[in-house]
Amino acid sequence: MRPFTYRHTVFACCGGSFTLAISNNLAPLFFLILHDDFGIPLSRITVLITLNFGIQLTVDLLAALFADRIGYRPMLVGSAAFAAAGLLCLGTLPFVFEDAMWGLLIADVLYAFGGGLGEAIISPTVEACPMKNKAGMMGFLHSFYCWGTVVVVLLSTAFLAVFGKSNWWLLPLLWAVIPVADAILLALVPIPELEAGDRGDGIKGLLHRPLFFAFLFFMLAAGATELSMSQWASAFAESGLGVTKAVGDLAGPCLFACLMGVSRVFFAAKSEKIDLSLFLTVSAAVSVGAYLLAALAASPILSFLGFAVSGLSVGMLWPGLLSVAAARFPKGGTPLFSVCALFGDLGCSLGPTLVGLVADAAGGELARGLLFAAIFPAALAVGLLLLNAKGKGKCSEK
Repeated sequence: MRPFTYRHTVFACCGGSFTLAISNNLAPLFFLILHDDFGIPLSRITVLITLNFGIQLTVDLLAALFADRIGYRPMLVGSAAFAAAGLLCLGTLPFVFEDAMWGLLIADVLYAFGGGLGEAIISPTVEACPMKNKAGMMGFLHSFYCWGTVVVVLLSTAFLAVFGKSNWWLLPLLWAVIPVADAILLALVPIPELEAGDRGDGIKGLLHRPLFFAFLFFMLAAGATELSMSQWASAFAESGLGVTKAVGDLAGPCLFACLMGVSRVFFAAKSEKIDLSLFLTVSAAVSVGAYLLAALAASPILSFLGFAVSGLSVGMLWPGLLSVAAARFPKGGTPLFSVCALFGDLGCSLGPTLVGLVADAAGGELARGLLFAAIFPAALAVGLLLLNAKGKGKCSEK
């Protein structure tokens, strides 16, 4: 048997990114089924979304403080194991408790904890692997979240259509096979170890560098730019294409995820010939144009085109900024990635929320909310221009 190499490590980390897509996108497909089967009000079910987000944020912060002490491998294996446990509980515990909501909450806590661990540790693991073209590998890694989203939504929807909604509980059990297999692989592949002298100054050291705060703002803006559009994908599919809500729920999110994945794979293939900082700046600028087209175009088709272009332009913002940050702070280690992920997640929550609030204030006009959200890619583009003016992203801060 041939020994495992760092290429297998990257593949295992891609499995972790796919697992995160399962954890974030599977349960929402069951919300109406759970409402009908167990009589749980939708107002209670939506708590699962808030809880999932809150736990992932908390784990991001804790990982920044303790990851280097715990080690990469325990966290990687643990992330897959917790995700698998959560999925297994999702398919079983609602039938065990008298109040099915308790089973859902336990499952949600488990796979959210696993997702938070994975989000905090997968990217720095790939970054630490002794391989060339790390920016390309980062894009390739994050593309698996996009493909995972598409595959989970399409296959799960097809399963429910063929086998019936009453058999929904089988899906979490089947999808749990992926994190179980990934946990085994992560226990076997080589994991890069940081020497004591390479660990940097941790959170305290980063907080003494003003440029670090700029990258936190960049991550927040990137998260808001991505999710402000993607969270309203269904509405765009309905209004732009005139399809039903059921079709819109599939077409919008799946198209957006596909286009994001395409942009990440494209960059992974061409990254050695592309200036990453310039690519990110152009991506942010194109995102501004996409938001304006989506919000201001008189034709619904043109508005939907703006949405589609946005899927392409936002694809590399998150993974690309992580790569630039790693180059600027080569000894930032796991704390750098964890806190960046924390602020990215904050942006993912802030952006769609503001879009909804502004739209409500404007009498339900979604275009007004999206027009407001254009400030996020605009601010990111200006910030990256200023960063590039001071030096290329590949230059590290000493």
